[in-house]
Amino acid sequence: MRNTFFLLALFALVSFSCNEKSKTDESLIEKPTINVKNGLMTPEALWAFGRIGDVSVSPDAKTILFSVTYYSISQNKGNTELYTMNIDGTDVQQITKTRKSESNPAFNPNGKRIGFLYPDKNGDNQFFEMNLDGSDRKQISDIEGGIEAFRYAPDGKQIVYIHDVKRTNPFKRLYKGLKQTSGRINDDLMYRHWDQWVDSYPQPYVADFDGKKLSNDYDLLGGTEFESPMRPFGGIEQIVWSPDSKTIAYTCRKKVGKAYSLSTNSDIYLFDVATKTTQDLSEGIMGYDMNPVYSPDGSKIAWESMDHDGYESDKSRIMIYDFANKTRIDYSKNFDQDSHTFCWDKDNQHLYFTSPWHGVTDIFKLNIANDSITRLTNGVHDYLALNLAGNQLIATRQSMSAPTEIYAVNTATGKETQLSDINKSLMAKLNMGKVEARWVKTTDNKQMLVWVIYPPNFDATKKYPALLYCQGGPQDMVSQFWSYRWNFQIMAANGYIVVAPNRRGLPGFGEAWNREISGDYGGQNMKDYISAIDAVAKEPYVNKDRLGCVGASYGGFSVYWLAGHNTNKRFKVFIAHDGFFNMEQQYLETDEMWFANWDLGGPYWDKKNPVVRRSYANSPHLFVDKWNTPIMVVHSQLDYRIVNSQGMAAYNAAVLRGIPALYLYFPDESHFVLKPQNAILWQRTFFDWLDKWLKDPVGKDKPVDL
Repeated sequence: MRNTFFLLALFALVSFSCNEKSKTDESLIEKPTINVKNGLMTPEALWAFGRIGDVSVSPDAKTILFSVTYYSISQNKGNTELYTMNIDGTDVQQITKTRKSESNPAFNPNGKRIGFLYPDKNGDNQFFEMNLDGSDRKQISDIEGGIEAFRYAPDGKQIVYIHDVKRTNPFKRLYKGLKQTSGRINDDLMYRHWDQWVDSYPQPYVADFDGKKLSNDYDLLGGTEFESPMRPFGGIEQIVWSPDSKTIAYTCRKKVGKAYSLSTNSDIYLFDVATKTTQDLSEGIMGYDMNPVYSPDGSKIAWESMDHDGYESDKSRIMIYDFANKTRIDYSKNFDQDSHTFCWDKDNQHLYFTSPWHGVTDIFKLNIANDSITRLTNGVHDYLALNLAGNQLIATRQSMSAPTEIYAVNTATGKETQLSDINKSLMAKLNMGKVEARWVKTTDNKQMLVWVIYPPNFDATKKYPALLYCQGGPQDMVSQFWSYRWNFQIMAANGYIVVAPNRRGLPGFGEAWNREISGDYGGQNMKDYISAIDAVAKEPYVNKDRLGCVGASYGGFSVYWLAGHNTNKRFKVFIAHDGFFNMEQQYLETDEMWFANWDLGGPYWDKKNPVVRRSYANSPHLFVDKWNTPIMVVHSQLDYRIVNSQGMAAYNAAVLRGIPALYLYFPDESHFVLKPQNAILWQRTFFDWLDKWLKDPVGKDKPVDL
C-alpha cells in the first residue's frame, strides 16, 4: 500500500510541475508522436489519439469540414484545429494552425466562407469567418462574455447564437460592501446542475449579419430565466432555422428552480422572426421534446419526443409535424427502439436516424409515405452523427476497437466507405483484442447480450483474470462505444478478459427490457450481472479465482451493492467510480430530482409506497457489514449529480471495517475525468489496484513501468 500511495503522491507532484510549466511553455499542440511497446495500449497512447468532433458538408456537397482535437499531457490540455477534404475523402487539408482551439465550424450558406468560434483577447469565444483555405480570418462578433455556439440562417442574412445570461441576485442588498465574500444564498432548488453552480443560463439570440458585423441582436427568451439549449448536454442541435429563414425552432423547458428539478417536460417552440411571436408545437406531450430538424422544403419538422414527464430514459420517438395538414404524428409507434440524430433526405419523404439495437448503433430509414422503417447499415459499430450529401450520408462512426472516423453511407444500398483516417499511424502500432458477442441465459430464462473482449495475442491454453464491467446510466446500452476512460481495449491490453453485459434496464432490447430497472435497483439487473460473469468464468481460459468488478455512476452503485452480496467471494477486488452509496443521502443531494423520483419511486419518507420501500432497502450502505473484499473508490468534487460525499462515505466505511481500500479523489473533475493528467493518473491507479489483487503475488504492490 505504501508504494501505491507513493505513486499517487509522486504523480501529483509531476502533474503540478507540468501545470506550472504550461503557464510559460505554451507551445502549439499538434499530433503527438508516441512509442508503443509490444503493440499494447497504454494511457499515454490512448491520449495520443486524434478526436474528430464537428462535421459539416458544404452547400454544393463537394467538401467536408471537420475538427480534430489533440492533447498535450505536459500542458494538460487539448487543441482543436479545422480540416477540409473532398467528399470522397481525398485532398485532406489542415486549414487552421493556432495555439487556441477553433470550434463550431460551419459553411456560410454562400459556400464561400467558413464560420467558426475562436477565443478573443479575453479568452471568450467569438464568431469568426475565413476563406475555405483558412486565409483572411476576421472576427465578426464582439460580445461581452462570448458565445457558446451559432447557426447561420439559410439566407445568410442572420445568425442565431447562444449566449450565457447572468442571473439576477435577489439578495444583492445583503452583499453590499462585501466584495470578497464567497457565501451563496439560495431559496430554491436547481441551484447547481451537473458540474456548475447555476449563476447563469444559456439563451438564443438573433442578430443581423451583413458579412462584416452583427447588429440588432436580441434575446428570444429575454426577461426570463429559462434555458435553451438545455443543460448539461444540449447544444446548437436544439436550435434550428426554417429553410426560408423566417422561423427558429428551439428546445426549451420553461421552468426554473424546484419545478425544473422535478420535470423533463421540454417543448419545441417556433419563434417567428418577423412578428416575434412564439408557438408551442409539442404542447400536451409531457416528456422530453428536443432536437428539431426541418425538412428541406420546410413543409415538415421532426424532433425526438418522449411520452412521460420525469422519465429521462423513456422511448425516444420520431415525432413529425406537417404544417399543411396541421398534424402531429408519431412515426415510431410500432418501432420498439429509440430514435436519434435525425437527417432528412432531399425528397422530403425520407428521414434517416440512428438507433441502438442489440449492442450496436446503426442507421435506419423512415419512409413517411408508407409509414415504414428499414435498417440501412448493419455492423459491429456505433454511428454518431449524420449529414446529407447528395445520395449519401456523411457520418461519424466508432467501435470498441477504433476511435471515431468519418464514413460515407450510400442511402440506397447502405454501403459504407471510410473517408478519414486520422489515427492510421497510431492504430498500425497497436494490437487490438478480439471483441465477441455472446448471448447468455438469465435467471428468468431470457437471453442477454454480453460483450467479451479478449487480450491482444490471446492464448486459449492460458488462464486470464477477468473483469465484470457494470454499465452506468443506468439506462445506457453497452454499445460499441469508444471511451477515453472506460476503454475496454486498454483493459484487455493489461491482460484482462472484459465481460460487459447488457443487463436489465438498458435500451436496444425493447422498451420492456429498458423499463425493468426502474424501481428495481438491486433486483433482476444484479442477477443479470452474475449470470454474465459466471457464464464466462466457466471457460477454461478464465481464472475463476481472479475475478474483479468495476463500474461508474449506476455501475458504481452496482459495485457497492455487489460488494455487500459477495459472501462466496466470487470477486476478489472492486472499483467504484462516482457511484451512489447511501440512497437516502443520494435523494437529497442530487440535482435532477425527476430521475430519483422515477427510478427510486419517490422520496424515502414515502413509506407507504412499496416501490420506495424496495428501492431504499437495497441501498448499498445497509450491507457494509458483509463487505469482505478490497475496494477502490474514485470520486470528484465537482460531481453534483452524485456528490463526492458518497464516495467518501463508502471509502471510510471500508477502512473502518478493516477492508483494504484506496480512495482516488479529484478536486477539479466532475462526473467525468476530462483533464489529461488526471485521466492518466486514473488509468494508472485503476490497473495498479487491479493488478495488486488479481495478479501474482496477490496483495503485493507491483512495480510500475512509467
